Amino acid sequence: MATNAVDETEATKATTDEKAVDTTESDEVPQTEVPAAADDAQTKEEVPSGVGLGAAAVVSAALGVVSLTGSWIGTVASARQNLVGQLETAQNAGVAQQIQAVYGDAWQTTALWGGLFALIALVVGVVTLARPAFGTPGRIQAPWIKSVAWAGVALGVIGLFLAVLKYTGILLGLPSAS
Repeated sequence: MATNAVDETEATKATTDEKAVDTTESDEVPQTEVPAAADDAQTKEEVPSGVGLGAAAVVSAALGVVSLTGSWIGTVASARQNLVGQLETAQNAGVAQQIQAVYGDAWQTTALWGGLFALIALVVGVVTLARPAFGTPGRIQAPWIKSVAWAGVALGVIGLFLAVLKYTGILLGLPSAS
């Protein structure tokens, strides 16, 4: 029996030594994993995030809204044109000529500025939508960017259409003086 006890003790001691060796070997990190993490960090930095396209889409939509509601520049230009019309119109000018010089030219100036903002909104929206075609192949544009850019394009088209109608006098034309 004494030999059995010695054999069991030696067997237990040998298994414990093997486990100790195994745990120290498993703590080591293979060298192939570290460079892979560095490659991922470099790849993430090189891929564009799309922030510029998102900002351009928002700018397009905002310019489209400005084209419909009016802008500070359009208001100032209209007031200036109103003043110029008052100064250049003679006292003995006819009513139709006075209305055109004072109000009509100012209305057309407002329409021009609205049309300019609408055109810029339209161009920025179209460029935002077309940009991914010239970028990284396989990169998909975020859906919200497309939606906002399409809204900017739509607002630009509506604003441009209304500006043409205002400028030509079809929409809210000047009253007749007769």
